[in-house]
Amino acid sequence: MHIVQVHIIVKSEFIDSFKNATLENARNSLQEPGIARFDVFQQADDLTRFELVEVYRTSGDAVKHKETSHYNKWREIAEPMMAEPRTRTVYNNIFPADKAH
Repeated sequence: MHIVQVHIIVKSEFIDSFKNATLENARNSLQEPGIARFDVFQQADDLTRFELVEVYRTSGDAVKHKETSHYNKWREIAEPMMAEPRTRTVYNNIFPADKAH
């Protein structure tokens, strides 16, 4: 698996709009065959901070995701709502072991 953790800080006036746009993107992303999980988290003690945990079957599936219309729609809507550019960290799965597809 190829895991991407995206760290996002949103301007406080856009929290609800950001959540709505991000949930739409997440729901559509789960329809992609290359995505195993797409989790959206909001920090409990700072509601402007979000984490997206995107679990792809391969690194190529992450590239394909960025070519989808729902991702590009989200990016266009969400980026102006961010207090600063988002950052990301990429991980390789260790445990539990990836299941054969």
